Amino acid sequence: MRHGDKIKNLSRTASHRAALLSNLTCQIIEHKRIITTLAKAKALRVYAEPIITRSKADNMHNRRIVFSYLQDKEAINELFGVIGDKVASRPGGYTRIIKLPRRMGDASDMAMIELVDFNEIYGKDMEAAAAKKTRRSRRGGGAKKPVAVTAEPKAEAHVATEEPVTESHSEETPATEATESTEENNA
Repeated sequence: MRHGDKIKNLSRTASHRAALLSNLTCQIIEHKRIITTLAKAKALRVYAEPIITRSKADNMHNRRIVFSYLQDKEAINELFGVIGDKVASRPGGYTRIIKLPRRMGDASDMAMIELVDFNEIYGKDMEAAAAKKTRRSRRGGGAKKPVAVTAEPKAEAHVATEEPVTESHSEETPATEATESTEENNA
């Protein structure tokens, strides 16, 4: 019975498992997306997300703690540089696991694990969702009232920019009609 045994051993000793997860974490930091087995991807998510959380605050203490796990200077520079800036506003959930078809050789369940903020396909939808507040409080503050003062000057400025465009367009219209009529006469 495995009551209360929450660690995914991956059929490895503790030192082998730590080395495997460290290497996989360095690879996901470097490439932003890797393909591995489903069990390794699930174990990697638990291992990598606290490390990515450390990258939000770039200080010597966090760098040393992350280095004790990863032992790779290039991965740490990438983590605290590029990745740390992108995940600064995200409250968690830095990775996404997508299941793939089974491997041909041994029919093992395969998965792709990727960093959420570095996917160009889903990134367009996430920009729109970033403007929307995702967390709700129990206090129920309700909807915020729109400010009418900021909306009115924008509308006036918009009308002022449309008038010169219509004037220049109306001046060009007779010239194009005259050109069309001369082309018909020539034919």
